[in-house]
Amino acid sequence: MSSTPPSAGAPSSRRWLALALIAAAQFMVIMDTSIIGVALPEMQHDLGFTPQGLSWVFNAYVVAFGGLLLLGGRLSDLFGARRIFATGWTVLAAGSLMAGLAGNVTVELAGRAVQGAGSALIAPAALTLLFTIFGATPKELTKALALYGAAAPAGGTAGVFLGGVLTEYASWPWVFFINLPLAAVVLALTPSVMPEGMTRRGSLDLAGAVTVTAGLAAVVFAVVRAPEAGWTSASTVVAGAGGLVLLTLFVVLQARLREPLMRLGIFRTPNLAASNAAQLLLGAAWIPMFFFVNLYLQQVLGLGAFASGAALLPLTVTIMVGMIAVAPRLIGRFGPKAMTVAGLATLAAGLVWLSFLRPDGSFAVDVLPATLVTAAGMAMAFIPSLGLALSSAAPEEGGLASGIVNTSYQVGSALGLAAMTAVATAFGAGASADGDLVSLTDGFSAGLLGAAGIAAAGALLAAAWLRPPAAPTVAAEDVEEPVAA
Repeated sequence: MSSTPPSAGAPSSRRWLALALIAAAQFMVIMDTSIIGVALPEMQHDLGFTPQGLSWVFNAYVVAFGGLLLLGGRLSDLFGARRIFATGWTVLAAGSLMAGLAGNVTVELAGRAVQGAGSALIAPAALTLLFTIFGATPKELTKALALYGAAAPAGGTAGVFLGGVLTEYASWPWVFFINLPLAAVVLALTPSVMPEGMTRRGSLDLAGAVTVTAGLAAVVFAVVRAPEAGWTSASTVVAGAGGLVLLTLFVVLQARLREPLMRLGIFRTPNLAASNAAQLLLGAAWIPMFFFVNLYLQQVLGLGAFASGAALLPLTVTIMVGMIAVAPRLIGRFGPKAMTVAGLATLAAGLVWLSFLRPDGSFAVDVLPATLVTAAGMAMAFIPSLGLALSSAAPEEGGLASGIVNTSYQVGSALGLAAMTAVATAFGAGASADGDLVSLTDGFSAGLLGAAGIAAAGALLAAAWLRPPAAPTVAAEDVEEPVAA
């Protein structure tokens, strides 16, 4: 095994510039899931998408992203996080160029899948680099995780705004071309500000990589397609069953190989399995909330896509302020376990409040107060559960741990959204085509209550399964000390 020296002794300005690049990666990965929303009608007209096929502009990215995350983490461990980080940005840029220049449906979906593959390389490598740079100082690690976490809601909201502006004042290809200048800046700065990261001698488990990637992709495919095709349709059942068979084969292979893609024993590490379960349930509760609130604002309150993005700004600001300014201090005072439990419980309470949506409601009464509570819960739970997941693994398995936690959150998001969409449809959301706002709102309320149950289950699981770390993630006496700029 070889590595370059960690950057703990590097100039502070260079370390925080590196964090800016890592946060930019998180921002971009999330933005690329939301920026296409406003552009979809023009893409449908220009490229000839069917109404059913249009959803795959989003799904092609999600399937590739979710299916390749573990492979991205393993590659980061074997070849160095900096190299895989840069490779991911190169792949993302290539996919963005392909998607922007596409002249037909096939090329467009291929470009989106390539974008997802690039993001699957970037995400685990970025977290590994963050932990390499800041892991030696618990106070700075928590602050770095807070900035990293805050980049996600910023990217989601920015995507809605930028998608609307670019589609209206330029053209839909620019929702993809906008990635190119940022990728160029990141690639230019990465060699000088990022540590190379640890590398390992070993072989790449290609059989494991193929089975887990195909298995996860098939399961995610089945989940995201089920609300449209039906949970008992042949395509859903075949894809879901095939994915489970491939994942079972993956586990068998990992148990037998000397150098597996994912060492199964890593889950015996204290807190790693529990913190990943918390991340999975957090994603499964949060993403349906974001989805249903958007639909309520547009389909019931009658706001446009751009206005809906503006309406979600208070939620975004609350999350960012909570993650950057509040969560690190609370973690230092109460510890990561207590904060994870409290955050998930607060999220559950906010979702219950939000479920009292009215068909004749208003943003100020029915949406704003409850979403601020959910935002506070997300801000409290995300940082400590992510930090526990990353700090539980040995340094040489940082990429694997990053890949696992990213996979947990993304798969949880897909599963939660699909399941709660089915609940909402069963309770009346399917009546939207008939203009029945009462049934539509009832469906959204049912989906939000289901998401609240998921968050509550996450709080109970975290309370029972998480252990307080041997050393506090942030030393309480350090919380008031300023971080050097």
